[in-house]
Amino acid sequence: MDNKSIKKLEADLWESADLLRAGSKLTSQQYCMPVLGLLFLRYAYSRFKKVEEEIMKDRPVRNGRVMPVEASDFAEKSALYLPKEAQYSYLVNLPEDIKAANIVAENGQQMNSLGEVVNHAMELVEAQSEQLAGVLPKEYANFADDLLAELLRIFNNNALDDVGGDVIGRIYEYFLSKFAPAVASDDGVFFTPKSLVKMIVNILEPTSGVLADIACGSGGMFVQSGDFVNSKGMSANRTMTFYGQEKVEYNAQLCLMNMAVHGLTGVIKSGNEANTFYNDAHNLAGCCDYVMANPPFNVDKVKAEAAQNAGRLPFGLPSVNKANEVGNANYLWISYFYAYLNETGRAGFVMASSATDSQGKDKDIREKLIKTGHVDVMISVGNNFFYTKSLPCSLWFFDKGKAENLKDKVLFIDARNYFTVVDRTLNEWNDWQLKNMNAIVWLYRGETDKYQQLIEEYHSVLGDGNFDEILHGQEDSMKELRSEAKAAVDSAAKKDKKKIQAVFDEQIAEKEEQLTIAKEAVWLYSKFGDGEYQDIPGLCKIADLTEIEGKSWSLTPGAYVGVAPIKDDGVDFHERMGEIHEELLKLQEESNQLMETISKNLKEMGL
Repeated sequence: MDNKSIKKLEADLWESADLLRAGSKLTSQQYCMPVLGLLFLRYAYSRFKKVEEEIMKDRPVRNGRVMPVEASDFAEKSALYLPKEAQYSYLVNLPEDIKAANIVAENGQQMNSLGEVVNHAMELVEAQSEQLAGVLPKEYANFADDLLAELLRIFNNNALDDVGGDVIGRIYEYFLSKFAPAVASDDGVFFTPKSLVKMIVNILEPTSGVLADIACGSGGMFVQSGDFVNSKGMSANRTMTFYGQEKVEYNAQLCLMNMAVHGLTGVIKSGNEANTFYNDAHNLAGCCDYVMANPPFNVDKVKAEAAQNAGRLPFGLPSVNKANEVGNANYLWISYFYAYLNETGRAGFVMASSATDSQGKDKDIREKLIKTGHVDVMISVGNNFFYTKSLPCSLWFFDKGKAENLKDKVLFIDARNYFTVVDRTLNEWNDWQLKNMNAIVWLYRGETDKYQQLIEEYHSVLGDGNFDEILHGQEDSMKELRSEAKAAVDSAAKKDKKKIQAVFDEQIAEKEEQLTIAKEAVWLYSKFGDGEYQDIPGLCKIADLTEIEGKSWSLTPGAYVGVAPIKDDGVDFHERMGEIHEELLKLQEESNQLMETISKNLKEMGL
């Protein structure tokens, strides 16, 4: 499901759920977490059914009977096992009169309301995962049975089965922003879009060891890392150890729910002890193989003395004001991410664009950081990547285990003009654009085999041959299909037009997908051919420390990559300006004639 479809799903779910809230006596605060809990349960059920189907494919048979699935089977597949009474289909199909149905819990207690049954379902889920103990909402007895039954029905939407792994975080933020906008935007906290998370994970390539996210929010970094590890044929729970810190309790609960539904285990701390400025909650400084995060940007009023005492500042404190406060905490976060790495660790994080060349003490810290030789890759990201914010940002990458030949080099990528437009307010990198960006990093690292595999993947999808020729062929094919569609719809009877258009729309969508892939193949191959890195003006540049020093220790990619050459469109400038001037004079003449006609008509009307 694409972003546009997800946005429509969110809006539809919210509209239905909020109408119910408006008709109840519940406040937004009372309503928020229980609604998110139902979303969690619905998604957990979707994942449960998918994994159950996989398990049953090769299920052994004994005495003519297929062996039933067990909780351990789901743990092997990184999924959460759901007992029957905790499965969404069971809850949504319960009879209207719960009391008459004589539903009894394990302890023999009869349940007399739908709220009690749902509370019991949450308890059963918590029993399947130690890290969920006490996390799931259990206030459903406050809901009238008819209200709760309608909510269950609303979220019994098949579209939720098609949404990717970040559904909890994504829909959570949307609902939270509706319930309490002040909370959703507090201190610069906002949901990290999937394409940014994927880029960070793809470049860091986590496989085994300790991964920390000290601003973990809803746990997207953990989930995406788990997917990456599992896609390599390994088990994330066996090879990775996840640690998180999250000051906001709501977010920490959601993180645990998000991890549990993906079968991941981790240690997440929240509240005051998880305020990263003043606490290393897991004592992980110098211990992490990977650090990933999207911290809140530009936080102010951090108590300087308390932050100093908390340590993890290898390059010193940023600027402190007269109130003995750090006025902008961006370089506190940057210092922490570096400090948490072990001797070969890698870090990837999102940061405000302004941090790449901020001045004062920030510049001093940045200089010291660059001189370690551990800054690896810097990527500029354009506007509208965030779901609720329009600001640009940068992706920073550290690598303490860089190859010796790269020790004093940094790869700069300016991707501000490279993205897919989802709608007026949202951009993203599609899967092929993510692979292309990753390919630049592979070539910088000398990993040409990975680049070659990507080229082979393009050919496996598009077929053999020259990518430019394939693209031109698909463009011609698309024009023909659109023309055919228009002719077919125009000539069809009125009652058949919609049906015929729908058939062609499906064919056009398939061709558009192929066209997109072909365009991305041309984009990559035209720059790097069979796999040799080169600096591309306007896109990427490898700079050494001498060059970076010459740029006053800036880490802004645009300062290094320059501007892409403007392609000659073959139009003579002076000739075209003359044509435009003639067109303008003609339009002015038509405008004057129109004004005369209007004035004449008004006079005739006596106005």
